[in-house]
Amino acid sequence: MRPLAFSAPGRFYRGNLHSHSTMSDGYLAPEEICNLYRAEGYDFLALTDHFMERYNFPITDTLPYRTRDFTTILGAELHTGYTELGNLWHILAVGLPANFAPYTEGETGGEVAQRALEAGAYVAAAHPAWYGLTEGDVRSLGDIQAIEIFNGTSSDDNDKPNSVYLLDLMLMRGHAYNACATDDTHCNPNRHDVGRGWVQVKSESLEPEALLNALKAGAYYSSTGPQIHDVEITDEQVRVACSPASRVFVTGHKATKAYASGNGIREAVIDLKPLGDSPFLRITVRDDNGGRAWANPVWR
Repeated sequence: MRPLAFSAPGRFYRGNLHSHSTMSDGYLAPEEICNLYRAEGYDFLALTDHFMERYNFPITDTLPYRTRDFTTILGAELHTGYTELGNLWHILAVGLPANFAPYTEGETGGEVAQRALEAGAYVAAAHPAWYGLTEGDVRSLGDIQAIEIFNGTSSDDNDKPNSVYLLDLMLMRGHAYNACATDDTHCNPNRHDVGRGWVQVKSESLEPEALLNALKAGAYYSSTGPQIHDVEITDEQVRVACSPASRVFVTGHKATKAYASGNGIREAVIDLKPLGDSPFLRITVRDDNGGRAWANPVWR
C-alpha cells in the first residue's frame, strides 16, 4: 500500500496554510505577504486573517495576486466560543467562500467548525500546545480534518510550537486526524515565522480547487525541512524514500516504535514487528538539523 500522498497522480506543491496580513494583526499587506512567499519558492499560500468583528470579519481577497506559478486559497482563522480552559477558540479554515457569514449569537467553536466544513473548507485545530487545547476540545470540533502539529510563530512567541503529542493521543483514542505544519506568519519583527513549517500537497494541478481537494483527502505531508519522496507499506514492513536523514521513525500505539538511523539515509526499510497490533502507524523523518517531516497517519 502507498498512502494517498505518494500514490495520487500529480506532483508535490509546497504551501503555507496559516498566515496573517494587515487585514487583521499581521505586519504586511496581503500583496506583500503573497509576494514574499512566492519569492521564497512556495507554490501557494492561504491567507487566514483573524475572522473577528474588530477586523470586520475579513476573508482576505488574494485572487489578484495569483500568477501562472503561484496561487492562493481563501481562508480565515475562526474565533467564537471558548475552550475548556476558557480561551477564545482558534480554528484554521482553508477554502472558505468569500461570503462566509459572521458568527451567530452564542455560536460555539464546534458549531462554526461544522459550518466551515459544510462550506467546503479544510479545517484544523490551530496550535493546540500554544494555548492548551484538551482532548475534549478537539472532539468538540466534530469531523475536522487535521490537527496543526507545528506552528512556526509559536517558536518565538511562547516556545510551544509542537503539538504532536495531542495528535498521537487522539490517534490512541481511536480518532482519525491528519496533521499539518504551518508558519502562522505575522511577519512580526520580533519573531522568525516565515519558512518554518509547511505542507507538500500532491495534486495534478496548481488550481486552488485541486489543492483543496487534495488537502481534504489527506494527499499531503508536512515538514519543517526534510522531504519524503515515497512511502510503501506492507503487513511486515515500511519502506521510506526521503531526502538525507539521520533517523526515520515509525511510531504507533502507546510507546511502540521502530526506526532506522544513520548518516544521510535516503531510503529505509523498517520491520513493523515492534509495533505489534497497533491499529495505526505514523512516519517521521528527522534530519541532522533537527528538521522533521511527518506523513499523515495510516490506519492498518
